[in-house]
Amino acid sequence: MSEPVQFPLAAVVGADDLKLALCLTAIDPRIGGVLIEGPRGMAKSTLARGLADLLGEGPFVTLPLGASEERLVGTLDLDAALGQGKAQFSPGVLAQADGGVLYVDEVNLLPDTLVDLLLDVAASGTNRIERDGISHRHSARFVLIGTMNPEEGELRPQLLDRFGLNVALEGLPEPEARQQIIRRRLAFDSDPQAFCAHWAQAQAQLRERCHAARQALADIALDDQALAWITERCYAAGVDGLRADLVWLRAAIACFAGKPAPTTGQQQPHGLR
Repeated sequence: MSEPVQFPLAAVVGADDLKLALCLTAIDPRIGGVLIEGPRGMAKSTLARGLADLLGEGPFVTLPLGASEERLVGTLDLDAALGQGKAQFSPGVLAQADGGVLYVDEVNLLPDTLVDLLLDVAASGTNRIERDGISHRHSARFVLIGTMNPEEGELRPQLLDRFGLNVALEGLPEPEARQQIIRRRLAFDSDPQAFCAHWAQAQAQLRERCHAARQALADIALDDQALAWITERCYAAGVDGLRADLVWLRAAIACFAGKPAPTTGQQQPHGLR
C-alpha cells in the first residue's frame, strides 16, 4: 500500500513561528524537538508531518493512540532466549524512530507509564528492555514532535522540558487568511497529486534551504557578545539548568547557518523558549 499524500509544508497559510521552529529542528535535530499547542482544527498534525520532508532521510514514526508499553519499547522472546542462548528482540516504536522523528499526537494525554519511558529514552538516547534477567538495548535517538490541546489537560513539566521549542498556535486567523486556508484545503482534497505538483517547486526550495543550512552548521561561530546576551537573558528569567541556553544557542546557529554570524539584536525574535 502506498503512503498517503501529505499536505506540503510550503502550502500552509500562516503559522510562521511554527514553520520556523520545524525548519530549525530539521537543520539541527540537537535542538530537541518541538511541542505544538493549539485548539482543534489548527493543522497541528499537518504541520508536524511536514518535518519529515525537510529532514530528507530518516523515518517518521507515529506513536499510535492507546499504544501499550510493549508497543513502545518492543518485546523480548524469552522462549527463543532459552532455546538459542540469546534474546530475540521485536522492535517497538522507539526502535523504528531511531535516526528520525517520533511524532506523538495529544502528548498531554499519554499515560504516566509511557511518559516516564519517553523521558528516560529521550534523555539517554538508548532503549533498554529487561525481562526475567534477560536484557537488550539499542540506540533510540530521535526528534520528538508532540501536539496537544491545552484545553484537554496540561503536560507534565518533566516531559515539557524535553522539547527544545514550544509554539502555541493562535485559534482565530483573520478572515482573509481563513479564506485562503479553506481554498487550499479544498484544492488538496479534490486532487492531492495535482496540488502537491503545484507546490513542488516551493517545497523543494524549502527542503534545499534546510539541507544547505545543515551542511553549513559546522562553519557557523557565535561570538562572545552574543553568547553573553543569551546567558544573561536566561539568568534574568530565572531558568533552571543550562538546557534553555543550549537550545537558544543551537536555534540561533541553525537560523543563521550559511549567513554571517548573528548579532545580538538579530537573535531576539528567535528566543522561542
